[in-house]
Amino acid sequence: MTGPLVPFREIVLKVHSRCDLACDHCYIYEHADQSWRTRPKAISDEAISWTALRLAEHAKSHALPSVSVILHGGEPLLAGPARLRRVCEELTRALDPVAGLDLRIHTNGLQLSRSYLDLFSEFNVRVGISLDGDKAANDRHRRFADGRTSHPRVLRAVDLLRQDRYRHLYLGLLCTIDVANDPIAVYDALTELEPPRIDFLLPHSTWDDPPARPDGSPTAYADWILAIFDRWNQQGRNVPVRLFESVLSTLSGGPSLTESLGLAPTDLVVVETDGTLEQVDSLKSAYEGAAATGFDVFTHPFDAVAAHPGVRARQLGLAGVSATCRQCPVVRSCGGGLYTHRYSSRNDFDNTSVYCTDLEALIRGIEQRTAASTVSLAVTDPGVLMAEHQDLTRMLLADVHAELDGRGGEAWDEAWELASALEGRSDALDAVYGHPYTYTWLQYCLAALRDGLPEAPALALRLPAYLAAAVVRGGLDVPVRVPYESGTLRLPTLGELRLDGPDRRGKAEVRPAGDGLLVRVDGREPRHVDTTEESADWRPVRTLAAEGRPELRLDDIDPYRDCFGVPVRERLGSREAALWGERLAEAWALLRRAAPEQATDAADCLTTLTPLAAGESTARLHGFGALGIALPATPGELAPALLRGFRRARLHALLDVTDLYAQDGWWRHPAPWQDEPVVVSELLAGAYERVGLAAFEPDLAEEAKRALETLGRAAELTVGGQRLLDELWKEAGRG
Repeated sequence: MTGPLVPFREIVLKVHSRCDLACDHCYIYEHADQSWRTRPKAISDEAISWTALRLAEHAKSHALPSVSVILHGGEPLLAGPARLRRVCEELTRALDPVAGLDLRIHTNGLQLSRSYLDLFSEFNVRVGISLDGDKAANDRHRRFADGRTSHPRVLRAVDLLRQDRYRHLYLGLLCTIDVANDPIAVYDALTELEPPRIDFLLPHSTWDDPPARPDGSPTAYADWILAIFDRWNQQGRNVPVRLFESVLSTLSGGPSLTESLGLAPTDLVVVETDGTLEQVDSLKSAYEGAAATGFDVFTHPFDAVAAHPGVRARQLGLAGVSATCRQCPVVRSCGGGLYTHRYSSRNDFDNTSVYCTDLEALIRGIEQRTAASTVSLAVTDPGVLMAEHQDLTRMLLADVHAELDGRGGEAWDEAWELASALEGRSDALDAVYGHPYTYTWLQYCLAALRDGLPEAPALALRLPAYLAAAVVRGGLDVPVRVPYESGTLRLPTLGELRLDGPDRRGKAEVRPAGDGLLVRVDGREPRHVDTTEESADWRPVRTLAAEGRPELRLDDIDPYRDCFGVPVRERLGSREAALWGERLAEAWALLRRAAPEQATDAADCLTTLTPLAAGESTARLHGFGALGIALPATPGELAPALLRGFRRARLHALLDVTDLYAQDGWWRHPAPWQDEPVVVSELLAGAYERVGLAAFEPDLAEEAKRALETLGRAAELTVGGQRLLDELWKEAGRG
């Protein structure tokens, strides 16, 4: 197996190998591997010291910022306060100069006392307690060897942990699922104890020893968990539930939050009481020796375990699951299930999970229940997309202000104060913030500030020009002082003015006046500019009209328009600008006839057209509403070019405001339009474009549908991506 080693960030340290309960569902004592019988009850001083040394060595060699150590058993509290203190002291001493240390202990709680909690408070050891719900549920499995209930003593332990003095140590509750229990009674009993987190765990099972299904239902566990999900959701998700948060995260394109789900590589190693190093503990449910590596802390570094074939097998992502799982759309969320749950004596671990039907039903169930609230309306509503992109521009402006941190001087402070005052006074500010190249300017500013470029503060001082354009557009009687350079005053969305006088740089005061603006420079008499008429000194941003759409700016002036990945045209002559207008009007008429719904969407969203020297736009540094295009020879060529550009711009804008696919799933899929497979981003872009262009090129319709079918099986799509896929199918002709 190739690829770099995945360092261990979590260590399970077995401090005691026996238990004071006799739980009949325990994977340590009741399942296939019985190696606990030959191990010492308590970990030795030598094993503690070597574990601390190996962990510090591992953290240093991999530059880990922090590591987590979980004290485990058996029942770890049986090790006693003195032994646990030794463990905490050794680990703290070894890790202190190297990395942060997150200490935890997982216990059944029976032995928990103030003396233990005082010790844990000293070393900040957080405590997780195993509890399967109410008394009836807990007593089904968690009893003493003589059959007595353990429930009252566990509740006493939790109550002690909830006291103000110790509450900061309360990590949460771990509940092993039994579908014979009432799910709501279990959940309510757990939440009454105010846990910081709840972990619901599927009982460890394999294909050789499958889970109990009392009613024979293939989705009994999913149904049980979904009943709790519904209550959790209805109550406002008041307590974090790792299982639910993990599924919601992966459905939205994020990472898995638990080892039992998702495709993230395993980063956990187990140290037994005798110092032997093992793989994840749950493997003990598969067969005798399944977790063994042949290594120990006395003679082997943790990297030896990280290179073990068994560990590497759980770090392969999609390649590490069965062929059936690789074809399943929910594999990114379920990850093929817990590795142990795939085992069979016939095929080893090359199987689906023994909980496969449950996992699919669970993920689909959560997706169906939450899609409406988690999918951005921007996916289906172009108006919302425009509004969200404006919000994104405002966020960029706030980021620039934060990055400047006083370096903008008086000019920036004055502009920032004015921007705040103008908010809500008219929609003129929205129009200027919505200008696609405002977004471009802010991205350049932010990148320059973060890279520490000396010209960054000067770039930021373009803000007054945007505010001046806003007050002129809104007719607000507010003077704005605008810096100018090279003797030219530039007002985004309006135009640029050549200034008379000896000074090539300075500040001009701008305010609205009737059908134009007044400009005063250096205390001289104000000059009136008719913004609608071109003159020797004033070059306006022209507008193009076409039936069925608002006026479209032909912006060949804005200095930030050069953001399309290909060269832009310089200022067009009046005759060429008129040709653009004629051709646009004819092309728009063709577009309205061939694709009326798309023409309506484009008319509502496209605000700015920038002539390119040649070729097609390849970059997306501009905000939503801009289209860079070279003028084709005929209206019949311009119409599909406009549509293609709009489709690309809209998809890019969507990706700016919402996740349509996971960023960590670079798997390849067949593309109908080429021989080589492509990643999901390219497949979605190609399908999105072809669905739209099929109105002009019917041959693309079949390619589009084949791509949509492939996307329907792609695990990388988020719930938002799935919603977009549904919309594309509707466009393509499937209801």
